[in-house]
Amino acid sequence: MIYAFDTYYYEDYANTICIAFEDWNSEKESDIFREETSITSNYESGAFYKRELPCILSLLKKIELKEGDIIIVDGYVTLNEEGKIGLGGYLFDALEQKFLVIGIAKNEFTSPDPLRRIIYRGESKTPLFLTAKGADVDILVSKIEQMHGPYRIPTLLKKLDQLTRE
Repeated sequence: MIYAFDTYYYEDYANTICIAFEDWNSEKESDIFREETSITSNYESGAFYKRELPCILSLLKKIELKEGDIIIVDGYVTLNEEGKIGLGGYLFDALEQKFLVIGIAKNEFTSPDPLRRIIYRGESKTPLFLTAKGADVDILVSKIEQMHGPYRIPTLLKKLDQLTRE
């Protein structure tokens, strides 16, 4: 199963959503998990994970991960060539490095990272940025390219973003 997570922040709470789907080219989700949590940390530049990681870990308590499951986060797993990690890297470590964690970011992180791949989907001139821990990132490029939907943002990831804002 593939589990994609995103969180949207309101004034006094965070809305975290997880969409579960079976295959990379799935058009519809198998399940949706939701949770509203108190915001435990203010936004801190360069430490986004401090705000979002607790939300994801809390929602993960409602999901029974199995061997081979994959997690996608909206953001980065690795950040630079010196080994600095982002939200997905902290999640990978929090899950004891047992599950593949993929980061799909919409905005470019400025530091060079040899593990980051740029993906153009559909006819979009604007890329997505792919990072991962737990698998070779080059193998994952084709998986993200084949996700359902003709546009830059795959169908289920677009739905995920919309659900967090409801």
